[in-house]
Amino acid sequence: MKIKQTAVAGHFYTSDREELKKNLNSYIENFQKECEYTSRAIIVPHAGHEYSGKLAAKGYQYLSKKLETVFIFAPAHRYAVNTIAVSSYDAFATPFGNINVNKEYTKEIKKIGAELIDEAFLIEHSIEVQLPFIKYFMPNTAIVPILIGGANYQIITDIISKYWENDKIGFVISSDLSHFRNKMEAQRIDHATADMIENNIYENIIPEQACGYVGISAIVNFAKTKGYSLIRLGLTDSSEKTGEQSSVVGYGSWFLAEKEKGTFIAENYSKILKDLCIVSIKSQLENLTLKVENYPVALETRMAAFVTLEIGGNLRGCIGSIIAVEPLIVDVCKNARNAAFKDPRFIPVEKKELEKLEITVSLLSAPTAYNFKTEEELLEQMNAGIDGVIIKDVGRQAVYLPEVWTQNPDKKEFLNSLKQKAGLQPNWFSDTFEAYHFKTNIVK
Repeated sequence: MKIKQTAVAGHFYTSDREELKKNLNSYIENFQKECEYTSRAIIVPHAGHEYSGKLAAKGYQYLSKKLETVFIFAPAHRYAVNTIAVSSYDAFATPFGNINVNKEYTKEIKKIGAELIDEAFLIEHSIEVQLPFIKYFMPNTAIVPILIGGANYQIITDIISKYWENDKIGFVISSDLSHFRNKMEAQRIDHATADMIENNIYENIIPEQACGYVGISAIVNFAKTKGYSLIRLGLTDSSEKTGEQSSVVGYGSWFLAEKEKGTFIAENYSKILKDLCIVSIKSQLENLTLKVENYPVALETRMAAFVTLEIGGNLRGCIGSIIAVEPLIVDVCKNARNAAFKDPRFIPVEKKELEKLEITVSLLSAPTAYNFKTEEELLEQMNAGIDGVIIKDVGRQAVYLPEVWTQNPDKKEFLNSLKQKAGLQPNWFSDTFEAYHFKTNIVK
C-alpha cells in the first residue's frame, strides 16, 4: 500500500494525536451553527491551524458527515502543474490514521486530462492541512485529492457537476484569500472577494484575491448554474493571531446552500431579521444608540431589502433599497428606522404603536433589465403577480414590489400607476424609458 506521509505536521498543525484532537475540539467547543443546514461543499482556508483552524472547523461543521468521498481541490504552491494533478497514492497519513484515496475516481479524473504527479503532493500543505479535519469529523470518508495549476475553472466546475448527482460525494475548496497586504487593504480586498462569491460573480476572481482562485471560481460558477448560493461563515486574517497588521494573510469560509440566497436567508434567518427591525425602531423611540451583537455572519452579505410596516392591515410605512450596496444587516436596520420615521406619507411611528406593528421584510434579487422597444413589448414581458418592477426615465424613478400586483392585477394599470408614482403621466413613453424586474423573498 502506497501511503503519502505527512510533510507539514509539526509545522502547520501539531503532529501529536491527542494534542491535535484537543485543538480541533477547542475550535468548535464554543461554536453553535447559525442555522440547521447540511452542505456538500465548502470553501475553507489552508493556513496553519493556529491561524485559520477555527474558521476551517466552522466550514467542516456544515459539511455532511454522511459523505463517503470528498474531493479536495487545492492550489499547487510547490510544484508547477500545467492543468490539474492527481497522485498514485492509496492513502494519505494523518495523526489520526490514514485516509484512503478513492482510486476509482482518481482514475476517472486522470482520463479527462489530469496529470499523474506524485511529486506535486510531497510537500504541499494546501491539501494536507484539510486532512485532520476530514479524518476527525468523518473517519470513514475517502478522499480524491486534486492539485490545481494552470487549469481553467471550467474544468473544475465540470468535475463538480459530473459527481454532484451522487449525494454521497462532497467537495472541499481549499484556499486562503489575499496575501501580505496591510490589514486595511487586505480587508478591502477580502470583502470584495466575499461579495463576488456570495453574488455568484466568478469570471473576474484573480490570483491577488485568493491563492485558490480557480477552485473558488469553479464552485461559484457551479452555484450560479444550479441556482445555488454560497453562505458566509466568517472572514478573518493572520493579525488576529499575531497582532501584526503591516502584512497579513486573509481567510474566509463558506458553505454551499442548494437554494437561491434570498430564499435561503428568508427560510433560515426570518426571526432574526424581524428582531432587527424591532430593535432598530425601539432604539430610535427610546433615543438609544443601536447596538446589534451576536448576529449570524451570513447577514453580512450585500443585499437589498424593503421594510414594510402595517397596523391592522393598513400601511404605516415602507422604505427600502433597490440596489444592494450595504451588508443586509445594515440595510434592514436602516430601512426599518426609515420606514417608521422618515416615510413622507406618514407621521413618525409613536411608542404606543410599537406592539401593533406588523413587519414585513422583502429581500430583493438583483434587478434585470427588460428587453423592449415599445410599451406593448414591455407589458408582454412583465410577469403579473411575480415581478417587482423598477422604471426610470428623464431623471424620474419608481419601484413597486411584487405585492402591489394584488392591488393592480392588470399589467397596463400596474405600469400606469408606477409611472404616476415616478411623477410621469400614465401615457408617458420614450426611447429612453428603462424598466427592470426583480424577485422578492418575504419575511413576515
